[in-house]
Amino acid sequence: MQPTKQRQHTSIAALVVMALGWALLGSAAQAQTAHPGTAPLTLQALFEQAWQRQPEAQSAALRREAAQATRSAATAWTAEPVALELSTKTDRPGSNQGSREAEVGLALPLWLPGERARKAALADAEVQALGSRQRAAQLQLAATVREAWWAAQRAQADQALAQDRLLNAQRLAADVARRVRAGDLSRADQAQADGAVAQAEAALAEAQGARDAAQAALATWGVQAAPTLALADGAEPEPAVPDATAAAAQHPVAADWQDQAEVARRAADLAAVQTRANPELTLAATRGREQAGDRYQQTFTVGLRVPLGGGDRAQAKQATARADAIDAEARAAVEQRRLAADIAAAMARVKATQAQRDALARHAALAQGTRGFIDKAFRLGEADGPTRLRVELEAAQAERQLARARIDAAAAVSHLRQALGLLPQ
Repeated sequence: MQPTKQRQHTSIAALVVMALGWALLGSAAQAQTAHPGTAPLTLQALFEQAWQRQPEAQSAALRREAAQATRSAATAWTAEPVALELSTKTDRPGSNQGSREAEVGLALPLWLPGERARKAALADAEVQALGSRQRAAQLQLAATVREAWWAAQRAQADQALAQDRLLNAQRLAADVARRVRAGDLSRADQAQADGAVAQAEAALAEAQGARDAAQAALATWGVQAAPTLALADGAEPEPAVPDATAAAAQHPVAADWQDQAEVARRAADLAAVQTRANPELTLAATRGREQAGDRYQQTFTVGLRVPLGGGDRAQAKQATARADAIDAEARAAVEQRRLAADIAAAMARVKATQAQRDALARHAALAQGTRGFIDKAFRLGEADGPTRLRVELEAAQAERQLARARIDAAAAVSHLRQALGLLPQ
């Protein structure tokens, strides 16, 4: 009788497992049909979508146009736009008697010696600085996007594990209930199993709330509600870092400060020759008469207006430009040292998280094997309910730790790319 009874228990358990499997397949198919053709959201797509909403991205084209216009102005023949001068004079206003004179002239601002070449160099430096400033702004946004992305990844993984834990707890509770009805287990075992289901339901509700909160943060960049995130494993390729100091020198933030220093140096060079206002060449034609009845005479005038030195104003402008150059150079050096330290720390973090992930993978595999053994023993009546629940919780905890470790390892690679100044990929 006992073997027959055990076969009946085994067949019932198999039916329960099959029913749960079909339920899982159905829910998965339902989820796929609910969002047909919807590809998982990737980190790169999230960043690109976020960047398009930034003011820097929307004004980038106009800023490039303005920089190119400034560069074109440095190649003009005159330092400033040509001015048209018109004047007329008479000794008898309101009548056609007396003298008359009308003058038409052009005022052409001239370049100071060396000013044109230095202004062109300044314009080139500003065009270069505009590009590096945009890359630094992209990297700053990437840091925020990456932080929100990995928070959402952790929340999504926790929710998936909480769902698995609930399914396992429900399966175990159904198995315990069957054995209680058969008289193999006591009602205390049933209460413990039901308590495990309640705990799993509470954990799922908490994980769902955390996932909703994490995904609400993605709505800042126009992400639709409840997107499916791409898996964290292999989210970004791990970069090769031969030397932290050399990598820091090429970082977009350091390049931004270096370009700002170059702009300040070019501005100081320009201020060194702009010690006075631009001279002005005047070309004028005059047509007039001495009195009524005389023939109109025409004369031509060529004049040169040379301003005197700018004095203290020019010196103040030059000193300010040189001070800005020194300040930007010092900041660039400070940023390079800080970035080198960040890169070295990020490299160490990648190694540590990868080692932790590998160790937790082995631990999770062992926990899963132990759960399988105890589950089989429990079904055969060779293990008690508390042992089965304890092993189930340990296996669930090992899975959660492994999922977190995988995300932490991928996030560490992402952090290293951020430290190196690489955009999401």
